[in-house]
Amino acid sequence: MSQLKDRYQNQVKPELKSELGLTNDYGVPSLVKVLVTVGIGAATQNAKLQEEIVTLITRITGQKPVLTRAKKSIAGFKVREGMPVGVMVTLRGEKMYDFLGKMVNVVLPRLRDFRGLSSNTFDGRGNFSLGFKDLLVFPEVDFDALTHPWGLTLTVVTSATTDEQGHLLASKLGFPFKEAKAL
Repeated sequence: MSQLKDRYQNQVKPELKSELGLTNDYGVPSLVKVLVTVGIGAATQNAKLQEEIVTLITRITGQKPVLTRAKKSIAGFKVREGMPVGVMVTLRGEKMYDFLGKMVNVVLPRLRDFRGLSSNTFDGRGNFSLGFKDLLVFPEVDFDALTHPWGLTLTVVTSATTDEQGHLLASKLGFPFKEAKAL
C-alpha cells in the first residue's frame, strides 16, 4: 500500500470524521481521481513531438495517456476537426496515491521560489487544480531529452461537497497551502 493511502486510511480519515462531525465512514471526503492534461499546441503538425510528450507523460504518471482530439475546426488556430490537441491521463487507486505522494514529497519542493499552493484554485465543489509551466521539476524527465518546454495541468477530484472540506482533506494529506482557506 502506498504511504499516502496508508496515511489517509489510518490518520486523515478518522481526523476528518471527527472534525466534520460525520457518523458514516462513506461521508468522509476522499480522493476520487487525478487528471493530468497537457496541451500539445505546437505539436499538432509534428508527430515526433506528439510521441515525445506521450512518452514523457507515460514516464511521469506510470500510465499511457490518451490523445484528445479537436471537436471543431478553428481556422485561426490552424486546427481541423479530429486533429490531436492534447494528452490526458486519469489516475485512480494505487497509481493516484503514488503520484500524489510523489507530488507532495518530491515535485513541489523542487519548484523554484515555491511559497505554497494558492487556496483560490478550488472550484466550489472541493476539487482543485495545479499548473506547471515546466516538466523539469519531475525527476523522471531528462533535461537533454526534452526538445520543447511542455507545461501540464493537474486536477485533483475529491468526493468533498464544499471547498472547505476539500481544503481540509488536501492540507491533511500534506499539500502545502500559502494561507488558510478564507471563505
